[in-house]
Amino acid sequence: MERAQQEKRAARRFALRIPVSVDREGDSNFRESAQVRDVSARGISLYLDSPIEQGSPIGFTLTLPPEITLTESIRVQCKGRIVRVEDGAAAGKMAVAAVIEEYEFVPEG
Repeated sequence: MERAQQEKRAARRFALRIPVSVDREGDSNFRESAQVRDVSARGISLYLDSPIEQGSPIGFTLTLPPEITLTESIRVQCKGRIVRVEDGAAAGKMAVAAVIEEYEFVPEG
């Protein structure tokens, strides 16, 4: 009897189409706007305009909407690294996934 493939994700993912500000650590002059595909407590998937390599460190800031927080919008600043790069995303954008290694809540404004 075959076993069904087990879901590897340990945290619930939320499909969101919200903007996110991404910077590549080690190059404080490089910051770009990106679009979130989905987010969970442990990771994020997003669309970037420019190429990035798997294993690259990144920082990103996003505002989680009330639908996710169940209270008010919360701004979160995260640090992580790219764990997957997908070729051929829509409109010339690159789909990437990153693990969240550190995060902190920051005041709006």
